[in-house]
Amino acid sequence: MAAVVIVIGGTDSSGGAGISKDVSTLTELGCEARPVVTSVTAQTDRAVQSVSAMPPDQVAQQLSSALASGPVSAIKTGMLHSGGTVMAIAKVLQDRAEIPLIIDPVLVSSSGTELLNAEGIGVLKSQLLPLCKLVTPNLPEAEMLTGCRHPDRQAAALLELGARAVLIKGGHGTGDRSVDLLFQGDQPAATFEAPRLKATLRGTGCMLASAIAAKLARGNDLEEACSSAKQFVGAKLQQAAVEP
Repeated sequence: MAAVVIVIGGTDSSGGAGISKDVSTLTELGCEARPVVTSVTAQTDRAVQSVSAMPPDQVAQQLSSALASGPVSAIKTGMLHSGGTVMAIAKVLQDRAEIPLIIDPVLVSSSGTELLNAEGIGVLKSQLLPLCKLVTPNLPEAEMLTGCRHPDRQAAALLELGARAVLIKGGHGTGDRSVDLLFQGDQPAATFEAPRLKATLRGTGCMLASAIAAKLARGNDLEEACSSAKQFVGAKLQQAAVEP
């Protein structure tokens, strides 16, 4: 029987990111996805035209139903849109600590559209981060969440907020290597590197967090899951780099 991962996030009518990317990633990695929709977007691969949010109580009902539908091995969040939705999710998950929660903090689209408002960021930090096994911000997201610019300080701030582990993604960095750093408590940071490729591929954040959730659901420890997920996304980027 395939391991089950609940994915919580928004739809993407272009298919390039959001829940559609989560589901395709999980399916490819041998897991079953149970989707919980927080918002419906109209977007192309270049811009978001509109966002329609689901009512928070409906999101909570979807999540409760997904949890009641059989064993769940991991939960992954993406676009959450508002503080009310974040709070509704946190209330449902506060007694489900046995299920690893992976938070991909989707704050702004690649075209600049706000995908989590200021209230939502505050609730994410105070209510949802303390429930998570891992949060996976890229460098701009980590700075928005913490006000810090150095990965070590960003990670320390997020750990202090209650996250059990932090993966700072280096895709927005510089240099010929893309370096991700995994921080777990007082342990030295684990480093995952890959060549920085000249490729454009949307949804890599969704893909990475979903791949980590899939690997955890299938029994990998956190460091193994992050390393394997990095390789998975790297292979997709290599494929995009050679496609005409």
